Amino acid sequence: MRKIEHAVAVVSGGSSGIGMATAQALRRAGCRVYEFSRRESRQEGVCHVCCDVTDVAQVVGAVEFVLSREGKIDVLVNNAGFGISGAAEFTASQDAHRLMEVNLFGMVNLTTAVLPHMRRAGRGRIVNVSSVAAVLPIPFQAWYSVSKASINAYTMALANEVRPYGVGVCAVMPGDICTGFTAARQKSCAGDEEYGGRIARSVSRMERDEENGMAPEAAGRFIARTALRRSAKPLRAIGFSYKCFCLINKLLPARLINFLLGVLYGG
Repeated sequence: MRKIEHAVAVVSGGSSGIGMATAQALRRAGCRVYEFSRRESRQEGVCHVCCDVTDVAQVVGAVEFVLSREGKIDVLVNNAGFGISGAAEFTASQDAHRLMEVNLFGMVNLTTAVLPHMRRAGRGRIVNVSSVAAVLPIPFQAWYSVSKASINAYTMALANEVRPYGVGVCAVMPGDICTGFTAARQKSCAGDEEYGGRIARSVSRMERDEENGMAPEAAGRFIARTALRRSAKPLRAIGFSYKCFCLINKLLPARLINFLLGVLYGG
């Protein structure tokens, strides 16, 4: 990984899982790292800043705190997020809105606070953590897939808007990662009787895949490398198999892709 001494990096959702692994990988690469999260976190060489990314005032205050100490922010990794599962028909509106507030608008809040400083400096890297589910939407995780697809669209549009100012923007798409994200998922089996038990079977299959998935440290190293590259493709899948899945998704008809997803995760 390219060593960048004295670069300042901010990682949201950096108190555990992929976020923590990314923060540590950036620290090892020579960055001064600040992690934003609601939970207290003590990590070697990483400064914790208490921040709820859905609260604009907290986000602005946290960014100003970093700028007051460092005078700049070179790298932003938008990682904060969570998952919900259940039938789209039975997902409560407030649960879907809460997911979008964190996964999408939390990313937007932090990007909006950091971007003016990067633009005026004429440099900066923004990496948004998306998911392979953005391009391969998972049955009974419809709203999670929607939130990540929105991140991809936002990323690609923003990348073209800020490229003339020396700011690079990309999204990385992990697949199954073995972290606490699995246990923290907000699961609902509402309507499972009407759906013939398919909700529980689908989520159970997904969780088995996650528990046997990639180590968060590998994902963190990939995200850190991407953040420290001079340029990167706007959308990057993590891991050879997931890169292949994304390529196949481009080559095969949507009807066939959706059929295969139904076979795998339709319960």
